[in-house]
Amino acid sequence: MKMQLIFPEWKKLRHQTVFHLPPHAPVVFSAALPEYVDLHFFDENVQTIQYDTTYDIIAISVLLSCQIPRALEIADKYRKEGVPVIFGGIAVMLHPKEVMEHADSVFLGEVEDGRLTKLLEDFKNGELKKVYDYMQDHPDTNTIGPARRDILDHELYAYRGIQMVDLVHASRGCKFNCFPCCNNFLGGSKFRPRPIDTVIKEISEIKNNRLFIVDNSLAQDKEWVMDLFREMIPLKKKWVSHPIVYDDDVLKLAAEAGCWYVYQAIVDTSDVIKDRIKRLHDHGIGVEGTILLGTDEQDEDYIKRLIDFLMETNLDMAEFTILTPFPESPIRRKFEKEGRILHNDWSKYSCDNVVFQPKQISPERLEAMYDLAWETFYANGGQQTKMGSLFYKVIQKEIKDGTYRRYNPKTKRAFRKLI
Repeated sequence: MKMQLIFPEWKKLRHQTVFHLPPHAPVVFSAALPEYVDLHFFDENVQTIQYDTTYDIIAISVLLSCQIPRALEIADKYRKEGVPVIFGGIAVMLHPKEVMEHADSVFLGEVEDGRLTKLLEDFKNGELKKVYDYMQDHPDTNTIGPARRDILDHELYAYRGIQMVDLVHASRGCKFNCFPCCNNFLGGSKFRPRPIDTVIKEISEIKNNRLFIVDNSLAQDKEWVMDLFREMIPLKKKWVSHPIVYDDDVLKLAAEAGCWYVYQAIVDTSDVIKDRIKRLHDHGIGVEGTILLGTDEQDEDYIKRLIDFLMETNLDMAEFTILTPFPESPIRRKFEKEGRILHNDWSKYSCDNVVFQPKQISPERLEAMYDLAWETFYANGGQQTKMGSLFYKVIQKEIKDGTYRRYNPKTKRAFRKLI
């Protein structure tokens, strides 16, 4: 069976330096395919799709709501030529009814435990169902094998000669229910860790020394995460992640295990945030603040004070986003009840457009404050310079522990040019 797997293009945040990471969902999807599938993968963010009607089936993996319009366009083009199209991915779980109108079949949920084989066997037998819904039936995490990174052309995922990170996950599900997040709906409200030995084996087989552990949170089980970090230490990988447990014993282990920097959500100017940033820095771990603008507490003065606060905290990087009420998130339900959703143009649900009515500021002024935040934070050193500084730190760590030799010498020259 000849299959084309497509990851549609999506635009980066306005003001953000454009670089591309290898997508995670397609390599996880690919690992669950039966051996008889002849797979051809195209990431439209770094490649041009080769429209070829000789494929038996097209699979489209959609991560973000803002990818939905492009994904539907691709599907319509193939289906017009009589080539069947199936859909899967996080955004498909959030927009199933809309996607169904442009698909021969929609897969909802996680792909392991033979579920994709069942779909493809139905397809071969002419019995393909319109929907395969596993949203409430999560597979045993013991069935999650290593992702198929061999489908990727890793040379495409570099920025000005710098090797970017490979993505890996150690757990699924999230016990937290943060107001802007859909994770409870997508992966369930229970923390579901993979067996640590399985995770370590997968990480050890990744050729890239730099990783992004994409788990929703590494702050859900202190003992488990400490065990994970202990096992990671000998691998000498350098990695980034979402927040981890803010405990000195955990942070010490994280640093020893190769933690390079952490994404820290920031919505206020509290001492708690200051302490978290300081603790991470004290352990030699960088911090990229992910700053949410447009919450109900924020007016123009509040956002200006927040920007000033960030300038004083010694953040290594900052990523500003506008609050976006994605389907199935708590904030979406709240805004729908209050009649504050402005539209459902999913191409604008990209976290740099205002798609709801803010409480204390106009949509136009909120977008202006978003621009101000980026321009102010990076006024004394552009984003590329700060990004270069972060990579300089990781290269120094790699040189110290002997792992830098894995990279082409050209990388080092390109890096010097970057900074």
